[in-house]
Amino acid sequence: MAGTSLANAALSMFGGRPHGQHMNKSTNNQSSFQMPLHYPRYQKKDYENMPEWKLDRLLSEYGLPVSGDVDQKRKFAMGAFLWPSQEG
Repeated sequence: MAGTSLANAALSMFGGRPHGQHMNKSTNNQSSFQMPLHYPRYQKKDYENMPEWKLDRLLSEYGLPVSGDVDQKRKFAMGAFLWPSQEG
């Protein structure tokens, strides 16, 4: 039941709209931003070996830029998702 009350609290925080259906108050338009449910749990070696398509998907899920070559994407993903203690 704790998960249900947490979900209800989250819905009330965002005006009770379904996931990804937030209203823009200034224009009354809906945005398509969706907050992913989980923080990525990859380690540095996972990012270093991750294929480009998977990096693209991961970055786009979090609304982050998907431009540049594969090395730039890897560095960006590691900078965005790894804690300093995981980077070493």
